[in-house]
Amino acid sequence: MSTTRSELLQAFDALLQPARFKDYGPNGLQVEGRAQIQRIVSGVTASRALIEAAIDAKADAIFVHHGLFWRGQDGCVTGWMKQRLALLLAHDINLYAYHLPLDAHPELGNNAQLGRQLGLSATARFGEQELGFLGGRADGGSFASADALARHLEYALNRPVVQVGQTHGAIKKIAWCSGGAQSYFEAAIAAGADAFITGEISEPQAHYAREMGTVFIACGHHASERYGAPAVASQVATQFGLAHEFIDIDNPA
Repeated sequence: MSTTRSELLQAFDALLQPARFKDYGPNGLQVEGRAQIQRIVSGVTASRALIEAAIDAKADAIFVHHGLFWRGQDGCVTGWMKQRLALLLAHDINLYAYHLPLDAHPELGNNAQLGRQLGLSATARFGEQELGFLGGRADGGSFASADALARHLEYALNRPVVQVGQTHGAIKKIAWCSGGAQSYFEAAIAAGADAFITGEISEPQAHYAREMGTVFIACGHHASERYGAPAVASQVATQFGLAHEFIDIDNPA
């Protein structure tokens, strides 16, 4: 089965509602390809490696969290930008990208899917544009210590994490926000979280964690955002009867 480029865009927009968000770049169809679509490849970032893998998979469309265009770019089509665009245009592949809307979706988004991967359940939202999730273990339990939580993340995500700070008791209230959301840490502290999970840590957050008694765990930008794109693309592909494949291009960051 197949659908059109515009019908696919309408489906993604209806699900993710990009107009609700103030974002760092354009959401939706970033590069126009062929009009008819039968096969979608999803991934985290529109890197050259992902585009090449999508070409090998004979994809008509790529769906990603990190697209090609961001606020503050100089607009020149040179270097890596030329290489990626040349591949997309030469093979007539559509590129759909959704940034904050994909983080925020309450069931299929990066934060919801990261929580599911970690066995967490959200009961509230916090932070700018309410992108952060706040809750605890889905089974109603707690983690005995910061070290226990860190070990749980390493097992669930299959990668080492950076842990700063300790608590005097069990960790029950957990805040999380995928990707580079270290600036949400102060809002997580204000919300009463015992621990905050995100992808990256910057210099100030280590001090806040030590001084405020709230644990900060950075589990990797890419690792925390592997789950939203395939969840959304799979649902939309099923809606239209399209083939879908998630291709994970590993990234240590």
